Amino acid sequence: MNDRRGLSVVRPPAHTLSTVNGLSALLTDYHLQTEAEKGRPVADAAGLPDRYRTEAEDPDRAFADAAVLVAQDGATAAGCVVVTAPADGRVEIKRLWTDPGFRGRGVASALLDAALAHAARGGAHTVRLSVWQWRTGAVSLYERFGFAVTAPWDERAGLICMERAVAAPTPCTEQGRS
Repeated sequence: MNDRRGLSVVRPPAHTLSTVNGLSALLTDYHLQTEAEKGRPVADAAGLPDRYRTEAEDPDRAFADAAVLVAQDGATAAGCVVVTAPADGRVEIKRLWTDPGFRGRGVASALLDAALAHAARGGAHTVRLSVWQWRTGAVSLYERFGFAVTAPWDERAGLICMERAVAAPTPCTEQGRS
């Protein structure tokens, strides 16, 4: 478990997200799973709400102002996370997803490490996220990373809002991060 050998986290250059092998599939899988968990299963990306379909089909447009980080095992996309641009000293983590075939290998932890380092380099003082209450494994992961439940900024039923302070970047956390 948590075997990160061969795993790297990269931030693809601007305007190249649509060319990242496997990224659209990861985003599609994330949204299909989320819709199913909410009791609104759809068969494929064409059935997703417009906003979510756009993320999967045109991530460059959907995430133009955000950083998309991709965990790769060789040339294979194993997971992804989106970090919004700072606003009022805060960034938000969205779309953290690990391909089921790569779970238990530390992909989500590597993505969170990279997202937090990115936030620190960008000058954010707080990182926040929202997670569905039934994703208990994700909630536990976020708690291990120091996130705590906070007052909601999104009032959707079943959604938990969490946040944590950002540590200043150190040479150790900067090395090898993008």
